[in-house]
Amino acid sequence: MKIFTAEQIRRCDQYTISHEPVSSVQLMERASLACADWISENCKNHRKCAVFCGSGNNGGDGFAVARMLYLKGFDVDVFMQDPKMKLSDNAAVNFKRLKDVSGISIREFKEIDQYHFDSKTLIIDALFGTGLSRPLEGIYKRLVNQINLKENVKISIDLPSGLFADSFSDAGATVVRSDYTLSFQSWKKSFLHPETGPDAGKVIILDIGLSREYISATETNDFVIDDEVVKHIFKPRKDFSHKGTYGKVVISGGSYGKIGAAVLATRSALKTGAGLIFTLAPRCGYDILQVSCPEAMFIEGGNQYIDHFDMEKDAVFGIGPGLGTHPETEKAFLSFLKNYYEPLILDADALNIISKAKGNLKMIPEKSIITPHPKEFERLFGSTEDSFERLVLARKKAKELDIYIVLKDHHTQVVTPEGNVFYNIKGNAGLAKGGSGDILTGVLTSLRGQGYSKEDACILGVWLHGRAADLAAEKHAQEAMLPTDVINEFGHVFEELHKMTAIKL
Repeated sequence: MKIFTAEQIRRCDQYTISHEPVSSVQLMERASLACADWISENCKNHRKCAVFCGSGNNGGDGFAVARMLYLKGFDVDVFMQDPKMKLSDNAAVNFKRLKDVSGISIREFKEIDQYHFDSKTLIIDALFGTGLSRPLEGIYKRLVNQINLKENVKISIDLPSGLFADSFSDAGATVVRSDYTLSFQSWKKSFLHPETGPDAGKVIILDIGLSREYISATETNDFVIDDEVVKHIFKPRKDFSHKGTYGKVVISGGSYGKIGAAVLATRSALKTGAGLIFTLAPRCGYDILQVSCPEAMFIEGGNQYIDHFDMEKDAVFGIGPGLGTHPETEKAFLSFLKNYYEPLILDADALNIISKAKGNLKMIPEKSIITPHPKEFERLFGSTEDSFERLVLARKKAKELDIYIVLKDHHTQVVTPEGNVFYNIKGNAGLAKGGSGDILTGVLTSLRGQGYSKEDACILGVWLHGRAADLAAEKHAQEAMLPTDVINEFGHVFEELHKMTAIKL
């Protein structure tokens, strides 16, 4: 799914209006009905709504949603700054329609302190949408602070008021802290970053029938990895095939006390389809690896830590899980990089060693995939003010070095050398445990070994990782799930993929 800027969304609205054709008021009605239907279906324990409306088109959505919810049986009160205030043309039309429905009370913002918010009252935020260009101030800032103090469920229409669609304003900005955001047609960039995403709560994307022609023809460098994207990447195994068909991979990692990381990476490579798997690890991990991963072959790379890297022919290397940074390991790894020119998958201590080495970044072979978390990214490329700025730097470095950067975060970002960014929306906080990144390294190495392109391996890999984590969380809860639980769910994820791609007769 493409991610559009606020300006592109505005143009999409206008294109739809002029080419469908449909009036702007009718398009607003369509969007509002989608919101009202979702609220009616998903908020059946709430029968009262306090709808806060601004003077622009987001307020117009709010007036229309309020009218529709009342007709669906909700008790509705509408709050606005002043019933006599100047409204946008579309908002004025829907305000008139609202007033024509008896039974909906219209109140002013200043009445919020006297209003009775019981536990069954929904707060609906329709103050500001994508047109907002500066931080909230004055009466709206005070109002949003008051709304945020309420413990009621809060639902924002299109965008939480005070949040910018495409950027981060500042850490002190006043924004409605929503439990749900009902947004239209596509994700907004601000939903996907850690500084701004929490204010949106759970994001629900509602299809309001904007022009498919415009969406298809309009270019963007930002995308969400959804089921449609993954469905076109996944390649089911062929009946007439053998282990050599699905490649040879080498997981290089482990050191004394950190053999578990190599085990997790190896097991995840096994569970995601690679044909032949070798684990290059120190001798101290031999028994552990042979017992826990009997399907993989063992290559000895040292005693307590790896001190040499054997170059297995025609293999894809995933290097880093549990590798450690012993001086002998550093020396051996840097020597390996000087003599190896094929793309690698690099994670964890492999990245930490590179970050300390002189002329470090140029040592990464072109077209390699690196998987840093934010701190590892900072060690490699330098500090940034926030995740939006970090993504700008990641785009720059991916292009300069001709590499793929899988920037791990709540919504992991795949950054390509062409400057495209793919946000993963699968996964959950249960992955915030040691070992989760080792699993991802194994998955990416496995997919590359099977012949997936670098970009497709990254996109499918982070989706598989996240989807398996979601299934694990359903069974064990985020707090209790383990990385091994994630690995054990890969089979179920592949079953889903086969259903998604099955030929229907």
